[in-house]
Amino acid sequence: MIQLENITVKFNDFEALHNISLEVKDGEFFTFLGPSGCGKSTTLRTITGFIPLCNGRIIVNGNDITNVPIEKRNIGIVFQSYALFPSMTVYENIAFGLEIRNLPKDEIKSKVYEIIKKVDLSEMHLSRAVTELSGGQQQRVAIARALVTSPSIICMDEPLSNLDAKLRIGLRNELKRMQREIGITTIYVTHEQDEALTISDRIAVFNKGNIEQIGTPNEIYNKSKTEFVCNFVGDINKLNEKIIDLMQLEKTKQHYVRLERIHVNPANKDNLFILKGKVKSSEYYGFYIKYYIETPHQTIKVIEKNDGINFYTNGSEVVIGIAKEDIMSY
Repeated sequence: MIQLENITVKFNDFEALHNISLEVKDGEFFTFLGPSGCGKSTTLRTITGFIPLCNGRIIVNGNDITNVPIEKRNIGIVFQSYALFPSMTVYENIAFGLEIRNLPKDEIKSKVYEIIKKVDLSEMHLSRAVTELSGGQQQRVAIARALVTSPSIICMDEPLSNLDAKLRIGLRNELKRMQREIGITTIYVTHEQDEALTISDRIAVFNKGNIEQIGTPNEIYNKSKTEFVCNFVGDINKLNEKIIDLMQLEKTKQHYVRLERIHVNPANKDNLFILKGKVKSSEYYGFYIKYYIETPHQTIKVIEKNDGINFYTNGSEVVIGIAKEDIMSY
């Protein structure tokens, strides 16, 4: 559906993107993930046409759109700031793109009423000024405006970052639901790892203008290809030299293990590297508990499911077990 071929972008002497290549499949929810300044939003804006390329090509459905004007790319865009017109009603904001195309008023009305159902807005919202709406409702209006023109692709640049945490979680689930129902190819930019893992079909992890890894959420999290991905996505333990030596791991590499892969007081110790330790502190999250366990060699972070029965207090002596196959090495 979308192919980026050796994309390079420069701002004066600064090269923001270094030969970026990737492919987004038809109907896929594809996320660009990475820290601030890594190139993910720049890549999105090359696809939409806001940023010109120095080198490379953008192919959509077999057509080269590298030099096609923004308005002719048939790509819907949802901005971080929503970019709604504050002097217009909800109806006028959603209908704006259709009116520019000089569609008949009846057709515009029909399309607006159809799209608000898909983004969970009601007819009562249409006559209100967008400034009267909550942040979540404004975001729905922005999504409706992007979708109402029936684009082949929708691009979203950190669309939930201005919302509070609870609303953000609810809306990201709604976004995924809408995307599945409509079946539109979606490119989504975020720096939130949990958000990317939750809603994406595949993820490209960016770092300093390069792509470190492309894969499913499971591949990104459990089969991180680079040390950067391993550290950036989720929490992790980096094993120190003493444990590396005791486990007979390759000394020329760095070794990591995810928190939930470590077993506390395992009933079956077969094939596990065992360490004795004491609970130094804990963090209670409800569904799970995060423990900091002090061993003779280093403090190890562990996540245990909260069963409502077993809780290790500070100072509790425990045994932890690590399986070699759960270690990621670079």
